[in-house]
Amino acid sequence: MDVRDVVIIGAGPAGLAAAIAATKAGLSYIVIEKGALVNSILHYPTEMVFFTTPELMEIGGLPFTSPHDKPSRTEALRYYRRAADTYDLEIVFDEKVVAVMREADVPDARGSFVVDTQSIHGVRRSFRGRTVVFATGAYDVANLMGIPGEDLPHVSHYFTSPHPYYRKRVVIVGGKNSAAEAALELYRAGAKVTIVHRREALGDSIKYWVKPDIENRIKEGSIAARFNTHVLEIRPTSVVVEYGGERDEIPADGVFLLTGYTSDNTLLRASGVEVNPETNGPHHDPETFETNVPGIYVIGAMVAGKASGRIFIENGRFHGQVAIEGIRKRIGKSGNREVG
Repeated sequence: MDVRDVVIIGAGPAGLAAAIAATKAGLSYIVIEKGALVNSILHYPTEMVFFTTPELMEIGGLPFTSPHDKPSRTEALRYYRRAADTYDLEIVFDEKVVAVMREADVPDARGSFVVDTQSIHGVRRSFRGRTVVFATGAYDVANLMGIPGEDLPHVSHYFTSPHPYYRKRVVIVGGKNSAAEAALELYRAGAKVTIVHRREALGDSIKYWVKPDIENRIKEGSIAARFNTHVLEIRPTSVVVEYGGERDEIPADGVFLLTGYTSDNTLLRASGVEVNPETNGPHHDPETFETNVPGIYVIGAMVAGKASGRIFIENGRFHGQVAIEGIRKRIGKSGNREVG
């Protein structure tokens, strides 16, 4: 029976950092990814530039070199491919974890876990691990508004490319960084853009080089903005809003609800991990990232639940090292071997 020291679920930056740490610690492991390498970054806007600098996105001590102060999405994808190759990480792609169950007394009295997966081709199989690390991020579940029309085909919670909206009317709901960047890209691609935000102004967390740009476009009228405005309904060709007790209808060929994301904790709950119903954050020890279920760890953005915006690559990348060190001590292995 092949029982690994750790099964890592998710091949994002946090999961990759955990795999590198496991490699250096001499632990056997497998990374299981439902999509592609760094799947969330792959689905970021195609022309996105990160807020942080390259060195703050590094994992495993591998340098991230870039001619730019702020790396692009394309550069990040290239870097994490290089990290996976440099450390020869063992990753299976296109396999979704469907269950994580404790298996008592295998291989010892502390037990182990069975991780069941299903591939995109429908093939089922199981992996066994003494411990399990969840690193599934917080980009798969959008914060729903719960309004009529939210599921219409021209409505999306994700923005990728502006080109399809050339000469079209687009409504963006939200007032933080993703909304501001999407509005600017759409405007410059020839779309007629309206931002709808429930607060009186755009958020202060918008990237410092983006904020004056979006504010100037709004001031000059290139991008329309409706502040202190609530969305009531989305219709096939318009968005119904309310401002100061009065209703209005904004024409729309496309609608982006950029209201944030949260982690999918379905598997965690089914595994016995306690999840705060208000924050959607899993119960865990902040010093080790171990949950209330011994042997199950959570790292990266998913530890924050609905407040996933406070965990970025630059701080979440260290979670894996901490969790792996705890696992190394837990299973009584010594190591730290040179790799790469």
